[in-house]
Formats: sequence, structure tokens, C-alpha cells
Amino acid sequence: MRVIDPDGEQLGIMTPDEAREKAEEYGLDLVEVAPKARPPVCRIMDYGKYQYEQSKKKSASRSNRVQLKTVQFRPNTEEHDLNVKLSRAKRFIDGGNQVKFVMRMRGRERAYSDRWVERLGELIDEFQEEYEVTVKVVSRPRAEGWRITAIVEPDSAAAS
Repeated sequence: MRVIDPDGEQLGIMTPDEAREKAEEYGLDLVEVAPKARPPVCRIMDYGKYQYEQSKKKSASRSNRVQLKTVQFRPNTEEHDLNVKLSRAKRFIDGGNQVKFVMRMRGRERAYSDRWVERLGELIDEFQEEYEVTVKVVSRPRAEGWRITAIVEPDSAAAS
């Protein structure tokens, strides 16, 4: 098998026993990196450290992704409760995430869905003014059965 040392330099072709002895000299592990190559390629490395770095890379890439956060309320939600939800939406926007506003309707509220669509549009405008955030509306407020939804995201043009 072809053996590569921890610095990335080739040590040459060795038997498996010689490669294991070399890895023990370094105090590291012998890891097969290309089993289908002829001869197979093995690398001397700290395998635990390698696994840790791979998981760290994976979690870092996951945390940089934009997520869609949902803020739900009803048409007649009280002012204070609405402010709490809007402040949470501001935190989501500041974190670089999209926010989906969902207004859930029940019973007779559904008969006035046009009014609530308009109200959600006004609420988004008020949200921008009151919380001093600049958002881009990805999806205008629209009725979808028992709920009205709108999606906003941070406006990258205003940030720069």
C-alpha cells in the first residue's frame, strides 16, 4: 500500500505491517483513504481529530444557511402580544432569516379575509417603520384557506 505521512509527503509503497509500524512511530492512526486505487492509499493521521474537524465543518455550513422562521397570530391578537411576536420577527430578520407571517382565522373571521389580507400588508409596513428594519417582501399577503400568509426577508441592498 502507498503511505502518506501526516505532513502530506509520500513515504512510498509498504506492506501493511510496515505502514502500521510507521503510524505507531508517529503515534497516530493509519487510515485508508483510497481503497480502490492500485495500490491502496493510506494516510497517517489523528483520526479522532479528523472526525472532529469534519463535524465542525458540517455544523458551520448548516448554521450559515438561511432559515424560514414562522410567526403566527390571529386577526384580533391584542397589541402587546402582537408587539412581542413582531420583536421576535425582528430578531429573526436581524439573524438573516426569512420570516413567514401567518394570520390564522377561525369561524366568521374567514368571511372577512380580504380585510385581514389588507391588515397583514399594513402590519408589515408598520413592522418596518416601528422596528427600523428594511425587509424585502418575497410573498405578498394572500389568503390560503384558513390562514393568510406573507414572507419577508432582510433587504440585502439596504444593508450595504
